[in-house]
Amino acid sequence: MTLLIIGGSGFLGTELIRQARTAGHTTAATYHANKPDETSQTAWYFLDLTDTARLDAIMTQVNPRLVVNATSAKAAWAVTAEGPVHLAIATAKRGSRLLHVSSDAIFSGARIHYDETSTPDPITPYGAAKAAAETGVLAVHPNAIIARTSLIIGHGRSTHEQTVHELAAGTRDGALFTDDIRCPVHVTDLATALLELATLDTHGIHHLAGPDALSRHELGTLIAQRDGLDPTRLPRGLRAHSTLPGALDVRLDSRTTQQKLTTTLRGARQFCQQPTNS
Repeated sequence: MTLLIIGGSGFLGTELIRQARTAGHTTAATYHANKPDETSQTAWYFLDLTDTARLDAIMTQVNPRLVVNATSAKAAWAVTAEGPVHLAIATAKRGSRLLHVSSDAIFSGARIHYDETSTPDPITPYGAAKAAAETGVLAVHPNAIIARTSLIIGHGRSTHEQTVHELAAGTRDGALFTDDIRCPVHVTDLATALLELATLDTHGIHHLAGPDALSRHELGTLIAQRDGLDPTRLPRGLRAHSTLPGALDVRLDSRTTQQKLTTTLRGARQFCQQPTNS
């Protein structure tokens, strides 16, 4: 099977490529801000998702059976909201399978617990862009899969893990919030689940997050203990007392999607007991 990973040079995209190639799939990928490793055997294409002509040319050249959109452009509306719709149009036109990775940022935290039937109510520009992308993608490609996820951790390379190391070393200012709660997922589990989900006879909204709801400080403590750092060096604070926008407590309920999968989405308490390469 030929796969095209949009955002292949990112944290999740890199793991998707590794697993797809290990499974024997022909794999192509796009990049924008992060230049990829040119020594890899993956076919790489520069892509700005706002450039529909370039997107169409890549789709024609690669002719993928499956397209996975793993991009992350924060609150840039043209890329985060409109870009996935351009991609959905291009994949629908060619009859390709589309899996679009979304985020728990589409929720306000007012309900705390959210399953696949929950209505998005974003309170940040990024969340609004991700919610708009979901609506647009399914409008033009009804058979697409939307996979919402949470904090992605793993291999010591995630943003949160790097932040923990910098805070513990005293090379970074800030704090880990005790009231900012999410359901972290390991990047290996997430990539495996995404690729499995794409093989199933399913479409629409799915949740792929870990079963453990943890504050950022609790997660940081687990990471520090795993990596031999002193967790008492991690400063703590309250997001409610900060100027940072966004929801406080958002817990994705992934049980419905988990029942469809053979892949187990581990909780952070489990995967943080294992080495960073697990």
